[in-house]
Amino acid sequence: MLVYGDRRRDVSTTEVLARRDVFSTAELAQGLIDAEFEASGFDDLTPLHRAAIADLRALAAGREPSALAALSLPPRVIVKEPEGYAFYAVYPEGFAEAARSVAWPAPPFVIGLRSIGLGLAAHVAEASGAADMVSLRPVGPPFRRTLRLSDALRATLAAHPGPFAVVDEGPGLSGSSFGAVLDLLQALGVGLDRIVVLPSHAGDLGPEADPAHRRRWAQVRRAVVAFPELARRRPMAELFADLIGPAVAVEDLSGGAWREGRAVPAFPQQERLKHRITTAEGRWIARFAGLGAIGAAKLERAHALHAAGVGPEPVALRWGFLLSRWVDGEMSRPTADELARYLSVRAELPAPPGATVEELAEMVRVNASELGLDLTPRPPRARARPVAIDGRLHAWEWIRTPAGVLLKTDGLDHCCAHDLVGGQDIAWDVAGAAVELGLSDDAVERLRAALGADADLTAFCRLAYPAFQAGLWTFAGDAAQVARYRAALETAARLAGCLSARSA
Repeated sequence: MLVYGDRRRDVSTTEVLARRDVFSTAELAQGLIDAEFEASGFDDLTPLHRAAIADLRALAAGREPSALAALSLPPRVIVKEPEGYAFYAVYPEGFAEAARSVAWPAPPFVIGLRSIGLGLAAHVAEASGAADMVSLRPVGPPFRRTLRLSDALRATLAAHPGPFAVVDEGPGLSGSSFGAVLDLLQALGVGLDRIVVLPSHAGDLGPEADPAHRRRWAQVRRAVVAFPELARRRPMAELFADLIGPAVAVEDLSGGAWREGRAVPAFPQQERLKHRITTAEGRWIARFAGLGAIGAAKLERAHALHAAGVGPEPVALRWGFLLSRWVDGEMSRPTADELARYLSVRAELPAPPGATVEELAEMVRVNASELGLDLTPRPPRARARPVAIDGRLHAWEWIRTPAGVLLKTDGLDHCCAHDLVGGQDIAWDVAGAAVELGLSDDAVERLRAALGADADLTAFCRLAYPAFQAGLWTFAGDAAQVARYRAALETAARLAGCLSARSA
């Protein structure tokens, strides 16, 4: 199933360097080094690579960065969104603390894996007094990553007599990125007793791990200070107390606990951390929105949705958590006018473009095939206008307050989630409403016309939306939801006339 994808965007080199922000500078450094990697075909400690590391280490230590600004750099760079900062509450201070917990026998050589491992490694390097640092890019199939590095860099690593620190978020389904580095170091004659791995969690490798990598992971030393430990010293009850008063209760609603006994689907492994805070002033929800500019963009979107009367009231963004007022009320489907108004607001919110229609068409083909359907969708020629779509118009996310106001409670970041969809034309949400809210074909046509969405693009999205959702719920292991979206996909395909007779 095709579900996940990387978020990439084009940034101004000058603007990022002027901000001197640790998160955006790490993104810029990743983009610059990856551009060199693509040009040469391998990683090497070039002057640019060393300058990027110098600036990141300076920022990690609270010093003024200056090395990149002294070089001739491209005016714009394509950067990859760091997933840990955006979705999974990965904090640089946790990696620095983990590095300080290690009794290093000598200054380590720090290896950070791109993308996010580059910036995290700089914090480890400063905390450990590292002798040197490099960033490597694992490449190849997701579960079988490999490395490409120059002979000179290979010789530099082999010559280091002391310990090594290997830094990245994860491990994920396979841990193959960590595995590739450990393979490299062992091939260079480095024993496991000289290696310390600094991941983002203390768990094992995922189910797709190579058996040899799994055995080695159990033996290698790991240093981890993850979110739960950090949160014990920076409790959610105190994070916003100056704004909303002392907490009477704090409830962890992560991993689907927000359902509170309601029979609605959830994908717990993919949910953001969230806590409900009760004070004398009322109830609030603190939800992880992202660090740096990632969270700031979501706070801005939250203000826009609230100002338009369609979203909860945001209060503040701190430590990556966005605090909003808790919405009391009952689940309620929107009327046609309420739906049109909500989507008209979203149609005016800017967002970076996500998957192209060609990429979405391939997603439909692949996911449909996994569902036993033979679809050959033709990408529409209509020009899409990417906006901050809601992305997932699930019926259980609409709450009507006691005052009769209808709010969409989870609409901030589906347009920039850890998947391949991203910013799309508002036609995506028209299609989503058709599937999630059971709209008739006439109702869909009226909504499409009211929003000015292209008819061909909307028809295409009526294929793409359920194909994506079916893939998502396949990974969640929810057979009932998969069956529901398969049926919606088959219906849309028959309407579009693109369902082959060979389909099951």
